[in-house]
Amino acid sequence: MNKRDLLIEIGLEEMPARFVTDAINQFAEKVAKWMREHNISHGEVKKYSTPRRLTVLVTNVDEKQQDIQEEAKGPAKKIALDDNGNWSKAAIGFSRGQGASVEDIYFKEVNGVEYAFVEKFIKGQETKELLKGLKSLIEGLTFPKNMRWGSYDLRYARPIQWLLVMFGKEVIPFDITDIETSNVTYGHRFIGDKAVVSKPLMYEQVLLDQYVLADSDKRKQVIREQIKAIEEEKKWVIPVDEDLLEEVTNLVEYPTALHGTFEEDYLNLPEEVLITTMREHQRYFPVKDENGTLLPYFITVRNGNADHLENVARGNEKVLRARLSDANFFYEEDQKLSINDALQKLNKIVFHEELGTVGEKVERIIKLAKKLANRLHLSDQEMVYVERAAAISKFDLVTQLVYEFPELQGIMGEKYARIKGESEEVAVAINEHYMPRHAEDEAPTSTIGAIVGLADKLDTIAGFFSIGKIPSGSQDPYALRRQASGIVQTLIAKKWRIPLEELFELAIEPFNEGETLRENLLSFFQMRVKHVLQAEGIRYDVIDAVLDSSYHEVNAYVERAKVLEIELQKEEFKEVVEALSRVINISKKGECQEINPSLFQKDEEHSLYKSYLQLHEHYKPLALNGEFGRAFEQLKMLKDVINQYFDEIMVMAEDPAIRQNRLAQMAQLAAILTSFANLNTIIVK
Repeated sequence: MNKRDLLIEIGLEEMPARFVTDAINQFAEKVAKWMREHNISHGEVKKYSTPRRLTVLVTNVDEKQQDIQEEAKGPAKKIALDDNGNWSKAAIGFSRGQGASVEDIYFKEVNGVEYAFVEKFIKGQETKELLKGLKSLIEGLTFPKNMRWGSYDLRYARPIQWLLVMFGKEVIPFDITDIETSNVTYGHRFIGDKAVVSKPLMYEQVLLDQYVLADSDKRKQVIREQIKAIEEEKKWVIPVDEDLLEEVTNLVEYPTALHGTFEEDYLNLPEEVLITTMREHQRYFPVKDENGTLLPYFITVRNGNADHLENVARGNEKVLRARLSDANFFYEEDQKLSINDALQKLNKIVFHEELGTVGEKVERIIKLAKKLANRLHLSDQEMVYVERAAAISKFDLVTQLVYEFPELQGIMGEKYARIKGESEEVAVAINEHYMPRHAEDEAPTSTIGAIVGLADKLDTIAGFFSIGKIPSGSQDPYALRRQASGIVQTLIAKKWRIPLEELFELAIEPFNEGETLRENLLSFFQMRVKHVLQAEGIRYDVIDAVLDSSYHEVNAYVERAKVLEIELQKEEFKEVVEALSRVINISKKGECQEINPSLFQKDEEHSLYKSYLQLHEHYKPLALNGEFGRAFEQLKMLKDVINQYFDEIMVMAEDPAIRQNRLAQMAQLAAILTSFANLNTIIVK
């Protein structure tokens, strides 16, 4: 079958850099899926993207669909034929629906029953005719934010400026918002021109001739190499932040890296302020010396060629100078503000209309942090640090520098606290209580910072849950998932063994308690733990088993899952789980009430009861100390006595008193077993 290459380019006004990567991935996936759904064979699916274009190139596309010959199954013979042997309405409708007639029907036996069948032939359509359907695919792309333009109904990331859709050398005709498809693309906005693509495989070279490096991976590598060249020439150290590199890659079409400078006086500003100003506001890469000290230089990437780079450098220096001048002014002014005055201003900032001001939130953080500190048995001096750190944890929110650079909250709080004479423990905690700030960040290292951070995050989550602001789907406007993950990460890092129910009770006290508040909080936190265990490579059924246990403590979840992963590899694990699961399964028919040994009728009941008492004595201390390997060894010792019990004992005895007593024994034993894991959900072979 003849083949052609397919090229689809959507030309747009400049998109925000953060849209580009997700958009091109989505576009390529949709094109590949469309090909599968239309039964069109093809080769490689390649992606190209810049801020002004999203392009998919599909190689070796068949010129027509594959012909399909298949058997279509219809009604049973007794339904297809009436009592007189005539075709029924069901048979007639079936054959007509398959594009055949009743004369084409034949019968075949399937599992002892005869059914009507017809041979179905579907002739493949010409691919070029089907490709007109790409119009709806292009219109259906989704973006974080959309806009409309002119009088058009289409909502899109940015207005469409041109469409190139070619199948081989042939243009596939359709239009979107009055933009008709063609074989014309457009190069760099300022130094390129429009160009004709003679065939799809020439696309990348045609654009390169017009100063567009269309392959984003190649563009990123060019930027990386250019920065490295400057680094070697100047004997500098240029740390390349990968997120910034990705963003810069999606901001330019033809990259040229260059360097600029700023006044050394600005190095008196905190390093975080300088780096944030360069990176977040200007998309510059900072420059350091071999010792990691910041130097008065920066690297930027021009969207264009190397002509007149000195003018470009001067322009960037001018913009950065203004930014740094502002930052320096804010830094000096902030130091004139006393902490007490800052705290008073927090009472005028609304945290949430249903949850009060930031000042009121701080009061809740203080109370919750003190409760956590007591629970963790901190010293009197540590208690003083906790209370002070909690009290001033948010004071930097009213500073001018944090207002200008919100990402510096906590960081500037630590620096200003030191300037104002606060203790080192309190200053560090102000910064650390925001940690971890993102998925790759670390948990707080200090005890004070960790406690204040837990209090802050718990208060936020409990507060929003109490007013029904629970994340759903992809919607999480208050970043509650990230904060819950931060709590989980902190508890694991610090090895603090506080049951989740206890944390919830401490946190929800100031809020209205709905009937399902605790249940919602538990399932929400369990989902965060599930992600942690998945990242550890734990089997899904093991994860479900430990999360479905009756003891809800974050470290215990993780440690029990790791124990079960090890036990899974042992030969006896299957027999152990089967024995313990028998107890868990039958226990659901009884209640966890007191056991009466005088009602025992056989030795096996006494033996199991003795084993239960020994387990009750030894298991809990091991579990509370996190010795879950030894704790599971205690459970494994029950295997033989449980099997002997069920060999000789009928739990569901006719006598109600004996039956209830035996069920109580099962329930009491199962309560310990399920505090480790709901073992009957584990798949054993």
